Amino acid sequence: MSSYRKRLIISFNSPVVLGFTFACLVVLVLDKFTLGMSTNMLFSVYRSSMLDPLTYVRFFGHVLGHADWGHFFGNMMLFLVIGPLLEEKYGSKKLLFVILVTAFVTGVINFIFFPRTQLLGASGVVFAFILLASMTSIKGGEIPVTFILVAVIYIGQQVYEGTFIQDNVSNLTHIIGGLVGSTLGFMLNTKKFKKKW
Repeated sequence: MSSYRKRLIISFNSPVVLGFTFACLVVLVLDKFTLGMSTNMLFSVYRSSMLDPLTYVRFFGHVLGHADWGHFFGNMMLFLVIGPLLEEKYGSKKLLFVILVTAFVTGVINFIFFPRTQLLGASGVVFAFILLASMTSIKGGEIPVTFILVAVIYIGQQVYEGTFIQDNVSNLTHIIGGLVGSTLGFMLNTKKFKKKW
């Protein structure tokens, strides 16, 4: 009688999600070694001269920066739960596109409308993923009820917290990230856009 034992192999299942997580970790460690100088220079967005080349780096780099370990772990837990499912469905290329668009849109809006506020962290990307995940079951012109519920609850919570709770959380970034995620989710699930990819 022969016994068959299946070997367990660790797989690098989501290169974009794992790469992004590792990059955020490296940036946070670098932040601690440089006493915040690296994050201020490259990984947070704020009003600065348009002639400074680093301004454009920060439009994207701010999603890699985190204020502390609690901020990092809070974002990465959700990111690592939702991200691999989305990367499996849409592919690495499209998921990277979602991250870059979310980073750029949230960065530019903060730069224009909140000149005295320094923005950093992956929460905008995480909320883009949440709304993107709720759009995965779109068929034809149908909008899933789950998406409507997630959008109403999520946006309502962010508006409430932004209005009544004073903290260092950028609720507007969460809302914008969610809007980017839902818009791209709709586009990625329509036949016309699928053909372009």
